[in-house]
Amino acid sequence: MIRVVLIDDQPLIRTGLRVLIADIPDMEVVGDAGNGADAVELVQRLRPDVTIMDIRMPGMNGIEATRRINADPESKTRVLVLTTFDDDEYVHGALRAGASGFLVKDMPLETILDGIRVVAAGDALIAPSVTRRLIEEFAARPEPAPARRTARGGITDREREVLTLVGHGLSNAEIAEKLSISVATAKAHVARLFTRLDARDRVHLVILAYEMGLVSPPR
Repeated sequence: MIRVVLIDDQPLIRTGLRVLIADIPDMEVVGDAGNGADAVELVQRLRPDVTIMDIRMPGMNGIEATRRINADPESKTRVLVLTTFDDDEYVHGALRAGASGFLVKDMPLETILDGIRVVAAGDALIAPSVTRRLIEEFAARPEPAPARRTARGGITDREREVLTLVGHGLSNAEIAEKLSISVATAKAHVARLFTRLDARDRVHLVILAYEMGLVSPPR
């Protein structure tokens, strides 16, 4: 059972998601809040698997709340940001704060449910409509990357190929098909990239692919 916490300052959004999830057999809403400060307290108390996080909220925003949740060494909660298309600059900050996924509020509810499952399973995702502008924003204002992340000698040629495809947003199955390898092998390569590059999740690998110049921002 996937335990979910809903964080959004709009009661209608929280109610809609709560009603939707109530009918889903593999997940349940264990709490909700309307601001970042309450979100941090709720996550620390309930230890959910996934927190669906809004960004613009009164008081502490979703970026700071995400940062504090991820700073807790005992927290295994993964944050799925649910944002609007115009919130790209805030999403950029949330990405650096450790969010594991980004979806937009006008996506179908079934897509949001699938996103919860993906994030809960330890993977990460970015909504296609957000990806291009998010990466452009990131590439325009990159923070200095540690030497160990930019040193290409730290990974093999095959791992570099895999990282490039991850940077383009391909799943493990799509990577396997592209490189004519098994899905298990593709998954193993991605797992090694997590270790070699000290990446916290797949979204972080996407960032590193851009930092290393393996993928160019779309024009």
